[in-house]
Amino acid sequence: MRLHAIACDVLARPVYLCAARSPHVVDLSLLPRGLHEDPRDLRTRLQAVIDGVPPGYDAIVLGYGLCGGATAGIEARDIPVVLPRAHDCITLFLGARERYDAETAGHGPTYWYVADQLERPYRAPGGRPDGGLGAGGDTDEDLEALRAAYVAKYGEDNADYLMEVMGGWRAHYRRGAFISMGVGPDAEAGAEAAAREQAERRGWAFERVEGSLVLLRRLLDGDWDDDTLVLQPGQRLAMSYDDGVVKAVPAT
Repeated sequence: MRLHAIACDVLARPVYLCAARSPHVVDLSLLPRGLHEDPRDLRTRLQAVIDGVPPGYDAIVLGYGLCGGATAGIEARDIPVVLPRAHDCITLFLGARERYDAETAGHGPTYWYVADQLERPYRAPGGRPDGGLGAGGDTDEDLEALRAAYVAKYGEDNADYLMEVMGGWRAHYRRGAFISMGVGPDAEAGAEAAAREQAERRGWAFERVEGSLVLLRRLLDGDWDDDTLVLQPGQRLAMSYDDGVVKAVPAT
């Protein structure tokens, strides 16, 4: 088969590796993770990339989960569109929905780190520092730059208020977890150290979690089972509101 994979750049290293090892010809398009800021915009951009895939491919593979509803409404036009049954990319990093459930059970709210999130700086739409997986990958330097921009635009008092509101997410988390994918060990070592430093600075417990390429590899190998959804031409992706996460419905 000839596949065109479209993935968030937070999956860059794993998706490149799985594409290289796939028995099929796989071409890749990566989109910036900051697009998650606006799910409607992400949906529009994803559909545009899907529609722009040239003829000659047997299927399009998405390295995205439901992603806050961003992929709900995506349509398959002339060829199938395949994606994992996952709420977000953490399931892709952990390799299965069951693994995600097991890793989150018994822990407080977890902020997840991966190497590509930490080594690929990106400014979200509008110039705000992007936090990667969630809202917490920003550095102190990013926050200082953001406050300076708020002061210039809104004044000191308003800037302090906005920073306080924006920082409220920190109180929600109790654990920072770095997912090791075993891809690029030197880069992962530096990323893990950065994740540990950020977590400890924010008062979170820190843990290293072993990731798995199983689900991503199956996607790019064409081994599509019950953990994947295959949209046939003329079908649209919809939320299923059950363990299946997503389902196919008629596009019209």
